[in-house]
Amino acid sequence: MEIKPATSLPETELSLEEARIQAAFARRRDGARYSWFDAGHLFLIQGRERLLMTRLKQYGFASLDTKSVLEIGCGTGYWLREFIKWGARPEHIIGIDLLSDRVAEAKRLCPGTLTVECGSAAGLSFPDETFDLVLQSTVFTSVLDSGMKQLMAAEMLRVLKDSGLILWYDYHVNNPWNTDVRGVKRQEIYQLFPGCRIQLRRITLAPPLARLLAPYSWLACYVLEKIPLLCTHYLGVIRKG
Repeated sequence: MEIKPATSLPETELSLEEARIQAAFARRRDGARYSWFDAGHLFLIQGRERLLMTRLKQYGFASLDTKSVLEIGCGTGYWLREFIKWGARPEHIIGIDLLSDRVAEAKRLCPGTLTVECGSAAGLSFPDETFDLVLQSTVFTSVLDSGMKQLMAAEMLRVLKDSGLILWYDYHVNNPWNTDVRGVKRQEIYQLFPGCRIQLRRITLAPPLARLLAPYSWLACYVLEKIPLLCTHYLGVIRKG
């Protein structure tokens, strides 16, 4: 598959969007809602993990020990450490994030042989076709500039091996309480990755509903998460055409 270069953004426009993102994350306070000891959060992450393992196995990635992995927008390294738990070797894993304080925290929490860099996903420094797996998790919803999103998607495809997978996990709905994010719909995902083979599935019971119900009934959460209209995210596998 030939990867066409994305239309470049003026440097000032790109810098302004990156500055907006940095300011938005500086204001963000996640609090206890993302604690493993919160029943709703635990329900959501375990459900996501089960489906992701199914997808990796489906596409021949049940063994990760020889696979190279890149996560854009890695934050403090949660997913990087998950890949180690799933069998990937730390020396084969790289994370990149725009925020230097999160990069510093990821380096503190992750093994020393794992690489974490501060940089923009709109201009990756890696050669073409470097990685078997490229992950983005709730990154594109934090980018409001469509041109920057196009650059990020093109870079993800550029550094992906022809036999590799892009793993996508992100909101497809807007958050009425947070104007710094915007849901990415199915049509936009197809526009960002033209000519690719894309499999999307709605997952993740609406977090406010999961946090409300999970302390009392996991069964109710299991039943409700089967209703696509109540699920707020897409889990996607994207392959070059």
